[in-house]
Amino acid sequence: MSLDIAHINAMDRSEFVNAFGGIFEHSAWVAERAWSKRPFADLAALHAAMRAVVAEAPETQQLILLRAHPDLAGKEAQAGTMTDHSVSEQSSAGLDALTSAELQQLTRLNTAYRAKHGFPFIIAVRRHTKNGIFAEFERRVGNDSRSELQECLTQIFDITWLRLQAQATV
Repeated sequence: MSLDIAHINAMDRSEFVNAFGGIFEHSAWVAERAWSKRPFADLAALHAAMRAVVAEAPETQQLILLRAHPDLAGKEAQAGTMTDHSVSEQSSAGLDALTSAELQQLTRLNTAYRAKHGFPFIIAVRRHTKNGIFAEFERRVGNDSRSELQECLTQIFDITWLRLQAQATV
């Protein structure tokens, strides 16, 4: 979709949510709340408004946002139920073509991370190689949950910036 900022600012709530509701994984509420922050000077201002919506949300809602993300090469990937965004992102890093040993390692890491933190490991996979993702996973799995909540939000903001740039040319 190629949209200029004037068009984005002129959208009614329904059109805006339809266009941008999928930027944050299964969390159209972010776009719904960001709409009221119009007008946006540019795409970066739109993203800043979306980030502010998440930052201002109670921690319980932030955790729901994190839990809406799929595990890396996890059950959703195996079942083919991930969003188009997630499929594209995970395949860009080769997570759709893991060896059986890599898949076992990733499954072990996913399980350990979720057990410790209560939400999935989130990383902007487009910014990493497969080996880099494994290294970050190993490094972060031992962190405290408060730090990981903040790190996951930072990663989500990076993911959504990349998604927004790909979706709208301003």
